[in-house]
Amino acid sequence: MTTASRLLDLLSLLQTRRDWPGSLLAERLGTSDRTVRRDVDRLRGMGYSIRATMGPDGGYRLDAGAELPPLLFDDDQAVAVAVALQAAPALGAGIGEAAVRALATVRQVMPSRLRHRLDALEVTVVGRPGEAPRTAVALDVLVVLANAIRDRETLRFDHPPRGAGEVDEQPPPPPRRTEPHHLVTSNGRWYLLGWDLDRADWRLYGVDRVRPRTPNGPRFTPRTVPGGEVDEFVSARFKGADTDAWPCRGSVVLQLPAREVLPFAGDGTVTAVDEHSCRLESGSWSWGALASSYGRFAAPMEVVGPPELAAAFATLADRYRAAARVVDDQATAEGEGFEPSRSVNP
Repeated sequence: MTTASRLLDLLSLLQTRRDWPGSLLAERLGTSDRTVRRDVDRLRGMGYSIRATMGPDGGYRLDAGAELPPLLFDDDQAVAVAVALQAAPALGAGIGEAAVRALATVRQVMPSRLRHRLDALEVTVVGRPGEAPRTAVALDVLVVLANAIRDRETLRFDHPPRGAGEVDEQPPPPPRRTEPHHLVTSNGRWYLLGWDLDRADWRLYGVDRVRPRTPNGPRFTPRTVPGGEVDEFVSARFKGADTDAWPCRGSVVLQLPAREVLPFAGDGTVTAVDEHSCRLESGSWSWGALASSYGRFAAPMEVVGPPELAAAFATLADRYRAAARVVDDQATAEGEGFEPSRSVNP
């Protein structure tokens, strides 16, 4: 075994567990304790932070260093990293260029057998029906948010409404004050989950609209999300399953493609039925208000449920028909030269 291959084997062993007795390393490598000590010094010279540990036999521990040293992957790990880098631009987080450069670096140092495997794996990201367009997120914003979560520091940031212009005559609202808890990515979008101090409630913020203020606020003790599981809590928010948010919830099938409904769905959940129609589930403070909200799409629709929503549609239809009759009666009266009534009770 050459010195180079022995160093790679030693580094691979150090990465698989926290502490290694020197004698066990020598046994696994088929060499002496003295050779292990020399090889550890060589790895230290290459930038790896390897600390000697105390114990009956003495040992070694691979720690994080001040700089990124050369990394060691086995064949499957190397290919997996390269494939992940190919898919990274699909996150829409402004890291596409960095991912492309990292992929070129990894591929350059790959042995030919792995390069052939990688070249045979072409990753193509295809948007799903009903998926919202991906929005660019600045990498430095992600870093700021991640650091605040790690350091448990209150964030102050602006969060303008989606589609708001750069110039607004209205005075800007005060910055949000939030205890950041978790970064979440879904369908090409990034979200920050945090406890909004001013609203005393959990909130999901679109990271593409987060404009951090400096400095951060005081440190805090992290809260536990309802249910204790971040993924389940966030998934419920995405699905609109937070039944406490709206007392009335219902769904309809709209004869519109999901991609045309999504930008105007608010906190509703859009599910593609086919390329020409979709299901929209949403909520409101009353059944009448919920039925009215669906009217903004100006498209044929069918009520999925519940019956209260269908009844609200029927009530609205009667009101609209009555309003249309009033207009027709006024037009008829004006055509015949009569003065239309100025008060109408439909």
